[in-house]
Amino acid sequence: MSQTLKEKVIELFSNHKVGTLATIRNNQPYSRFMMFFNEELTLFTATNQHAHKAEDIAQNPHVHILLGYDRDSSHEHYVEIEASAEIEKSEELKEKFWNDHLKPWITAPDDPEYMLLRLTPKTILYYERVGKEPQELSL
Repeated sequence: MSQTLKEKVIELFSNHKVGTLATIRNNQPYSRFMMFFNEELTLFTATNQHAHKAEDIAQNPHVHILLGYDRDSSHEHYVEIEASAEIEKSEELKEKFWNDHLKPWITAPDDPEYMLLRLTPKTILYYERVGKEPQELSL
């Protein structure tokens, strides 16, 4: 059975957890590697409330995300995502997505400096493999 574009994107989100998040700072793009989590097509990423990305998003909520592609495996697919970012207040989601990989920045799920960002995609470009034209998923 053939997967829909939405199913392909959700599978990619589930299997690729590290990507780049670009924000706008002083009218310039600023990118950094982040760990991503998802619920369906909505992405989440953890940060510290004192991180520059929180300031960037407060000034301009438009972000760009690159996720996928692993040249050392058979996974050539990747996505480019235009999204809107906001602070997620749900303690339940903060608990759900916190893990030991976050300890260098966030000591525990109840760390008062722990912020969870909700990244709501507007457009997702799905590339099956490098050099192939993308499929667009508009939301």
